[in-house]
Amino acid sequence: MRINRLSVVVAIIVVFLIGSFFIEKQETVKQNIPTVGVLQFVSHPALDQIYKGIQAGLKEKGYEDGKNMTLAFQNGQADQSKLATMSQQLVQEKKSDVLIGIATPAAQALANTTSEIPIILGAITDPVSAGLVKDNQKPGGNITGVSDKSPVTAQFELVTQILPKRKKVGILYASSEENSKYQVEEAKRIAEKIGMTVKTFAVPSSNEIAQTVQVMTSEVDFIYIPTDNTIANAMQTVVSEADKTKTPIIPSVDTMVEQGGLATVGINQFDLGVQTGKMTADILSGKAKPATTPIYTFKTGDIIINQKQADKLGISIPENVTSKAKIID
Repeated sequence: MRINRLSVVVAIIVVFLIGSFFIEKQETVKQNIPTVGVLQFVSHPALDQIYKGIQAGLKEKGYEDGKNMTLAFQNGQADQSKLATMSQQLVQEKKSDVLIGIATPAAQALANTTSEIPIILGAITDPVSAGLVKDNQKPGGNITGVSDKSPVTAQFELVTQILPKRKKVGILYASSEENSKYQVEEAKRIAEKIGMTVKTFAVPSSNEIAQTVQVMTSEVDFIYIPTDNTIANAMQTVVSEADKTKTPIIPSVDTMVEQGGLATVGINQFDLGVQTGKMTADILSGKAKPATTPIYTFKTGDIIINQKQADKLGISIPENVTSKAKIID
């Protein structure tokens, strides 16, 4: 009987030790899985598509959430105080190995939190003017990424083809967004160069957008919107007000054409996210370093036409444009 009891005790001890060993081994494996922290500025179709693209880009490079990587996602919903708190969480609590900032305010919040952990920019138009890197070709610090800089010249060339008689453009943007100010100056210069009259309309917050658009539609022939998150988040309001006077909207992003813009030459937001995800994977695996990795800028864009909106506004799009465009019905 003693021998049997002793055997049982020994067996229990052995099982306990083996169990402890595997638990410890699992915890060690978990600790070795890298964490990618993602901070998104706000929810709207363009930024949401970028996040989906990031996941696809990481997967394409062999990183999948829950398998060999942990993806920690936070959304600030356009609240600056939340962005600061969430940045701290991603750095201190989540122990992120690499960080991704989707849109400029999110990237700036991350940059203010750490100067050591690599930060990948997703959808930042001009990282230099945003104070994130020293030089787009040689960032020089812990930050690099992908620019969403639109082909503005191509966009206004498109306007001359589909709205040849419209010479007064109103540029709508949020005064709080640094990237928008940079784009407004560029758009103004390009539009004036081809003989257009430009008026700029800055809104301090989304609360003033409806009233501002009402004023715009009485003073301009069409509305141009840069890649501005505040305006993108209120695109339905802009479209609703502009439709009352049949004023066409030329946005800079493909998803904003889907929401009621007339047309654009834009970067596919999902593809932008894929490129961001791939760059993140290269940094994560040690194949690249932020300091020496140039900011990626897309060289071309797609022509996107909202045919339903064109019909609603009574605008006929030339066949030489529609033949090479992505048509949204």
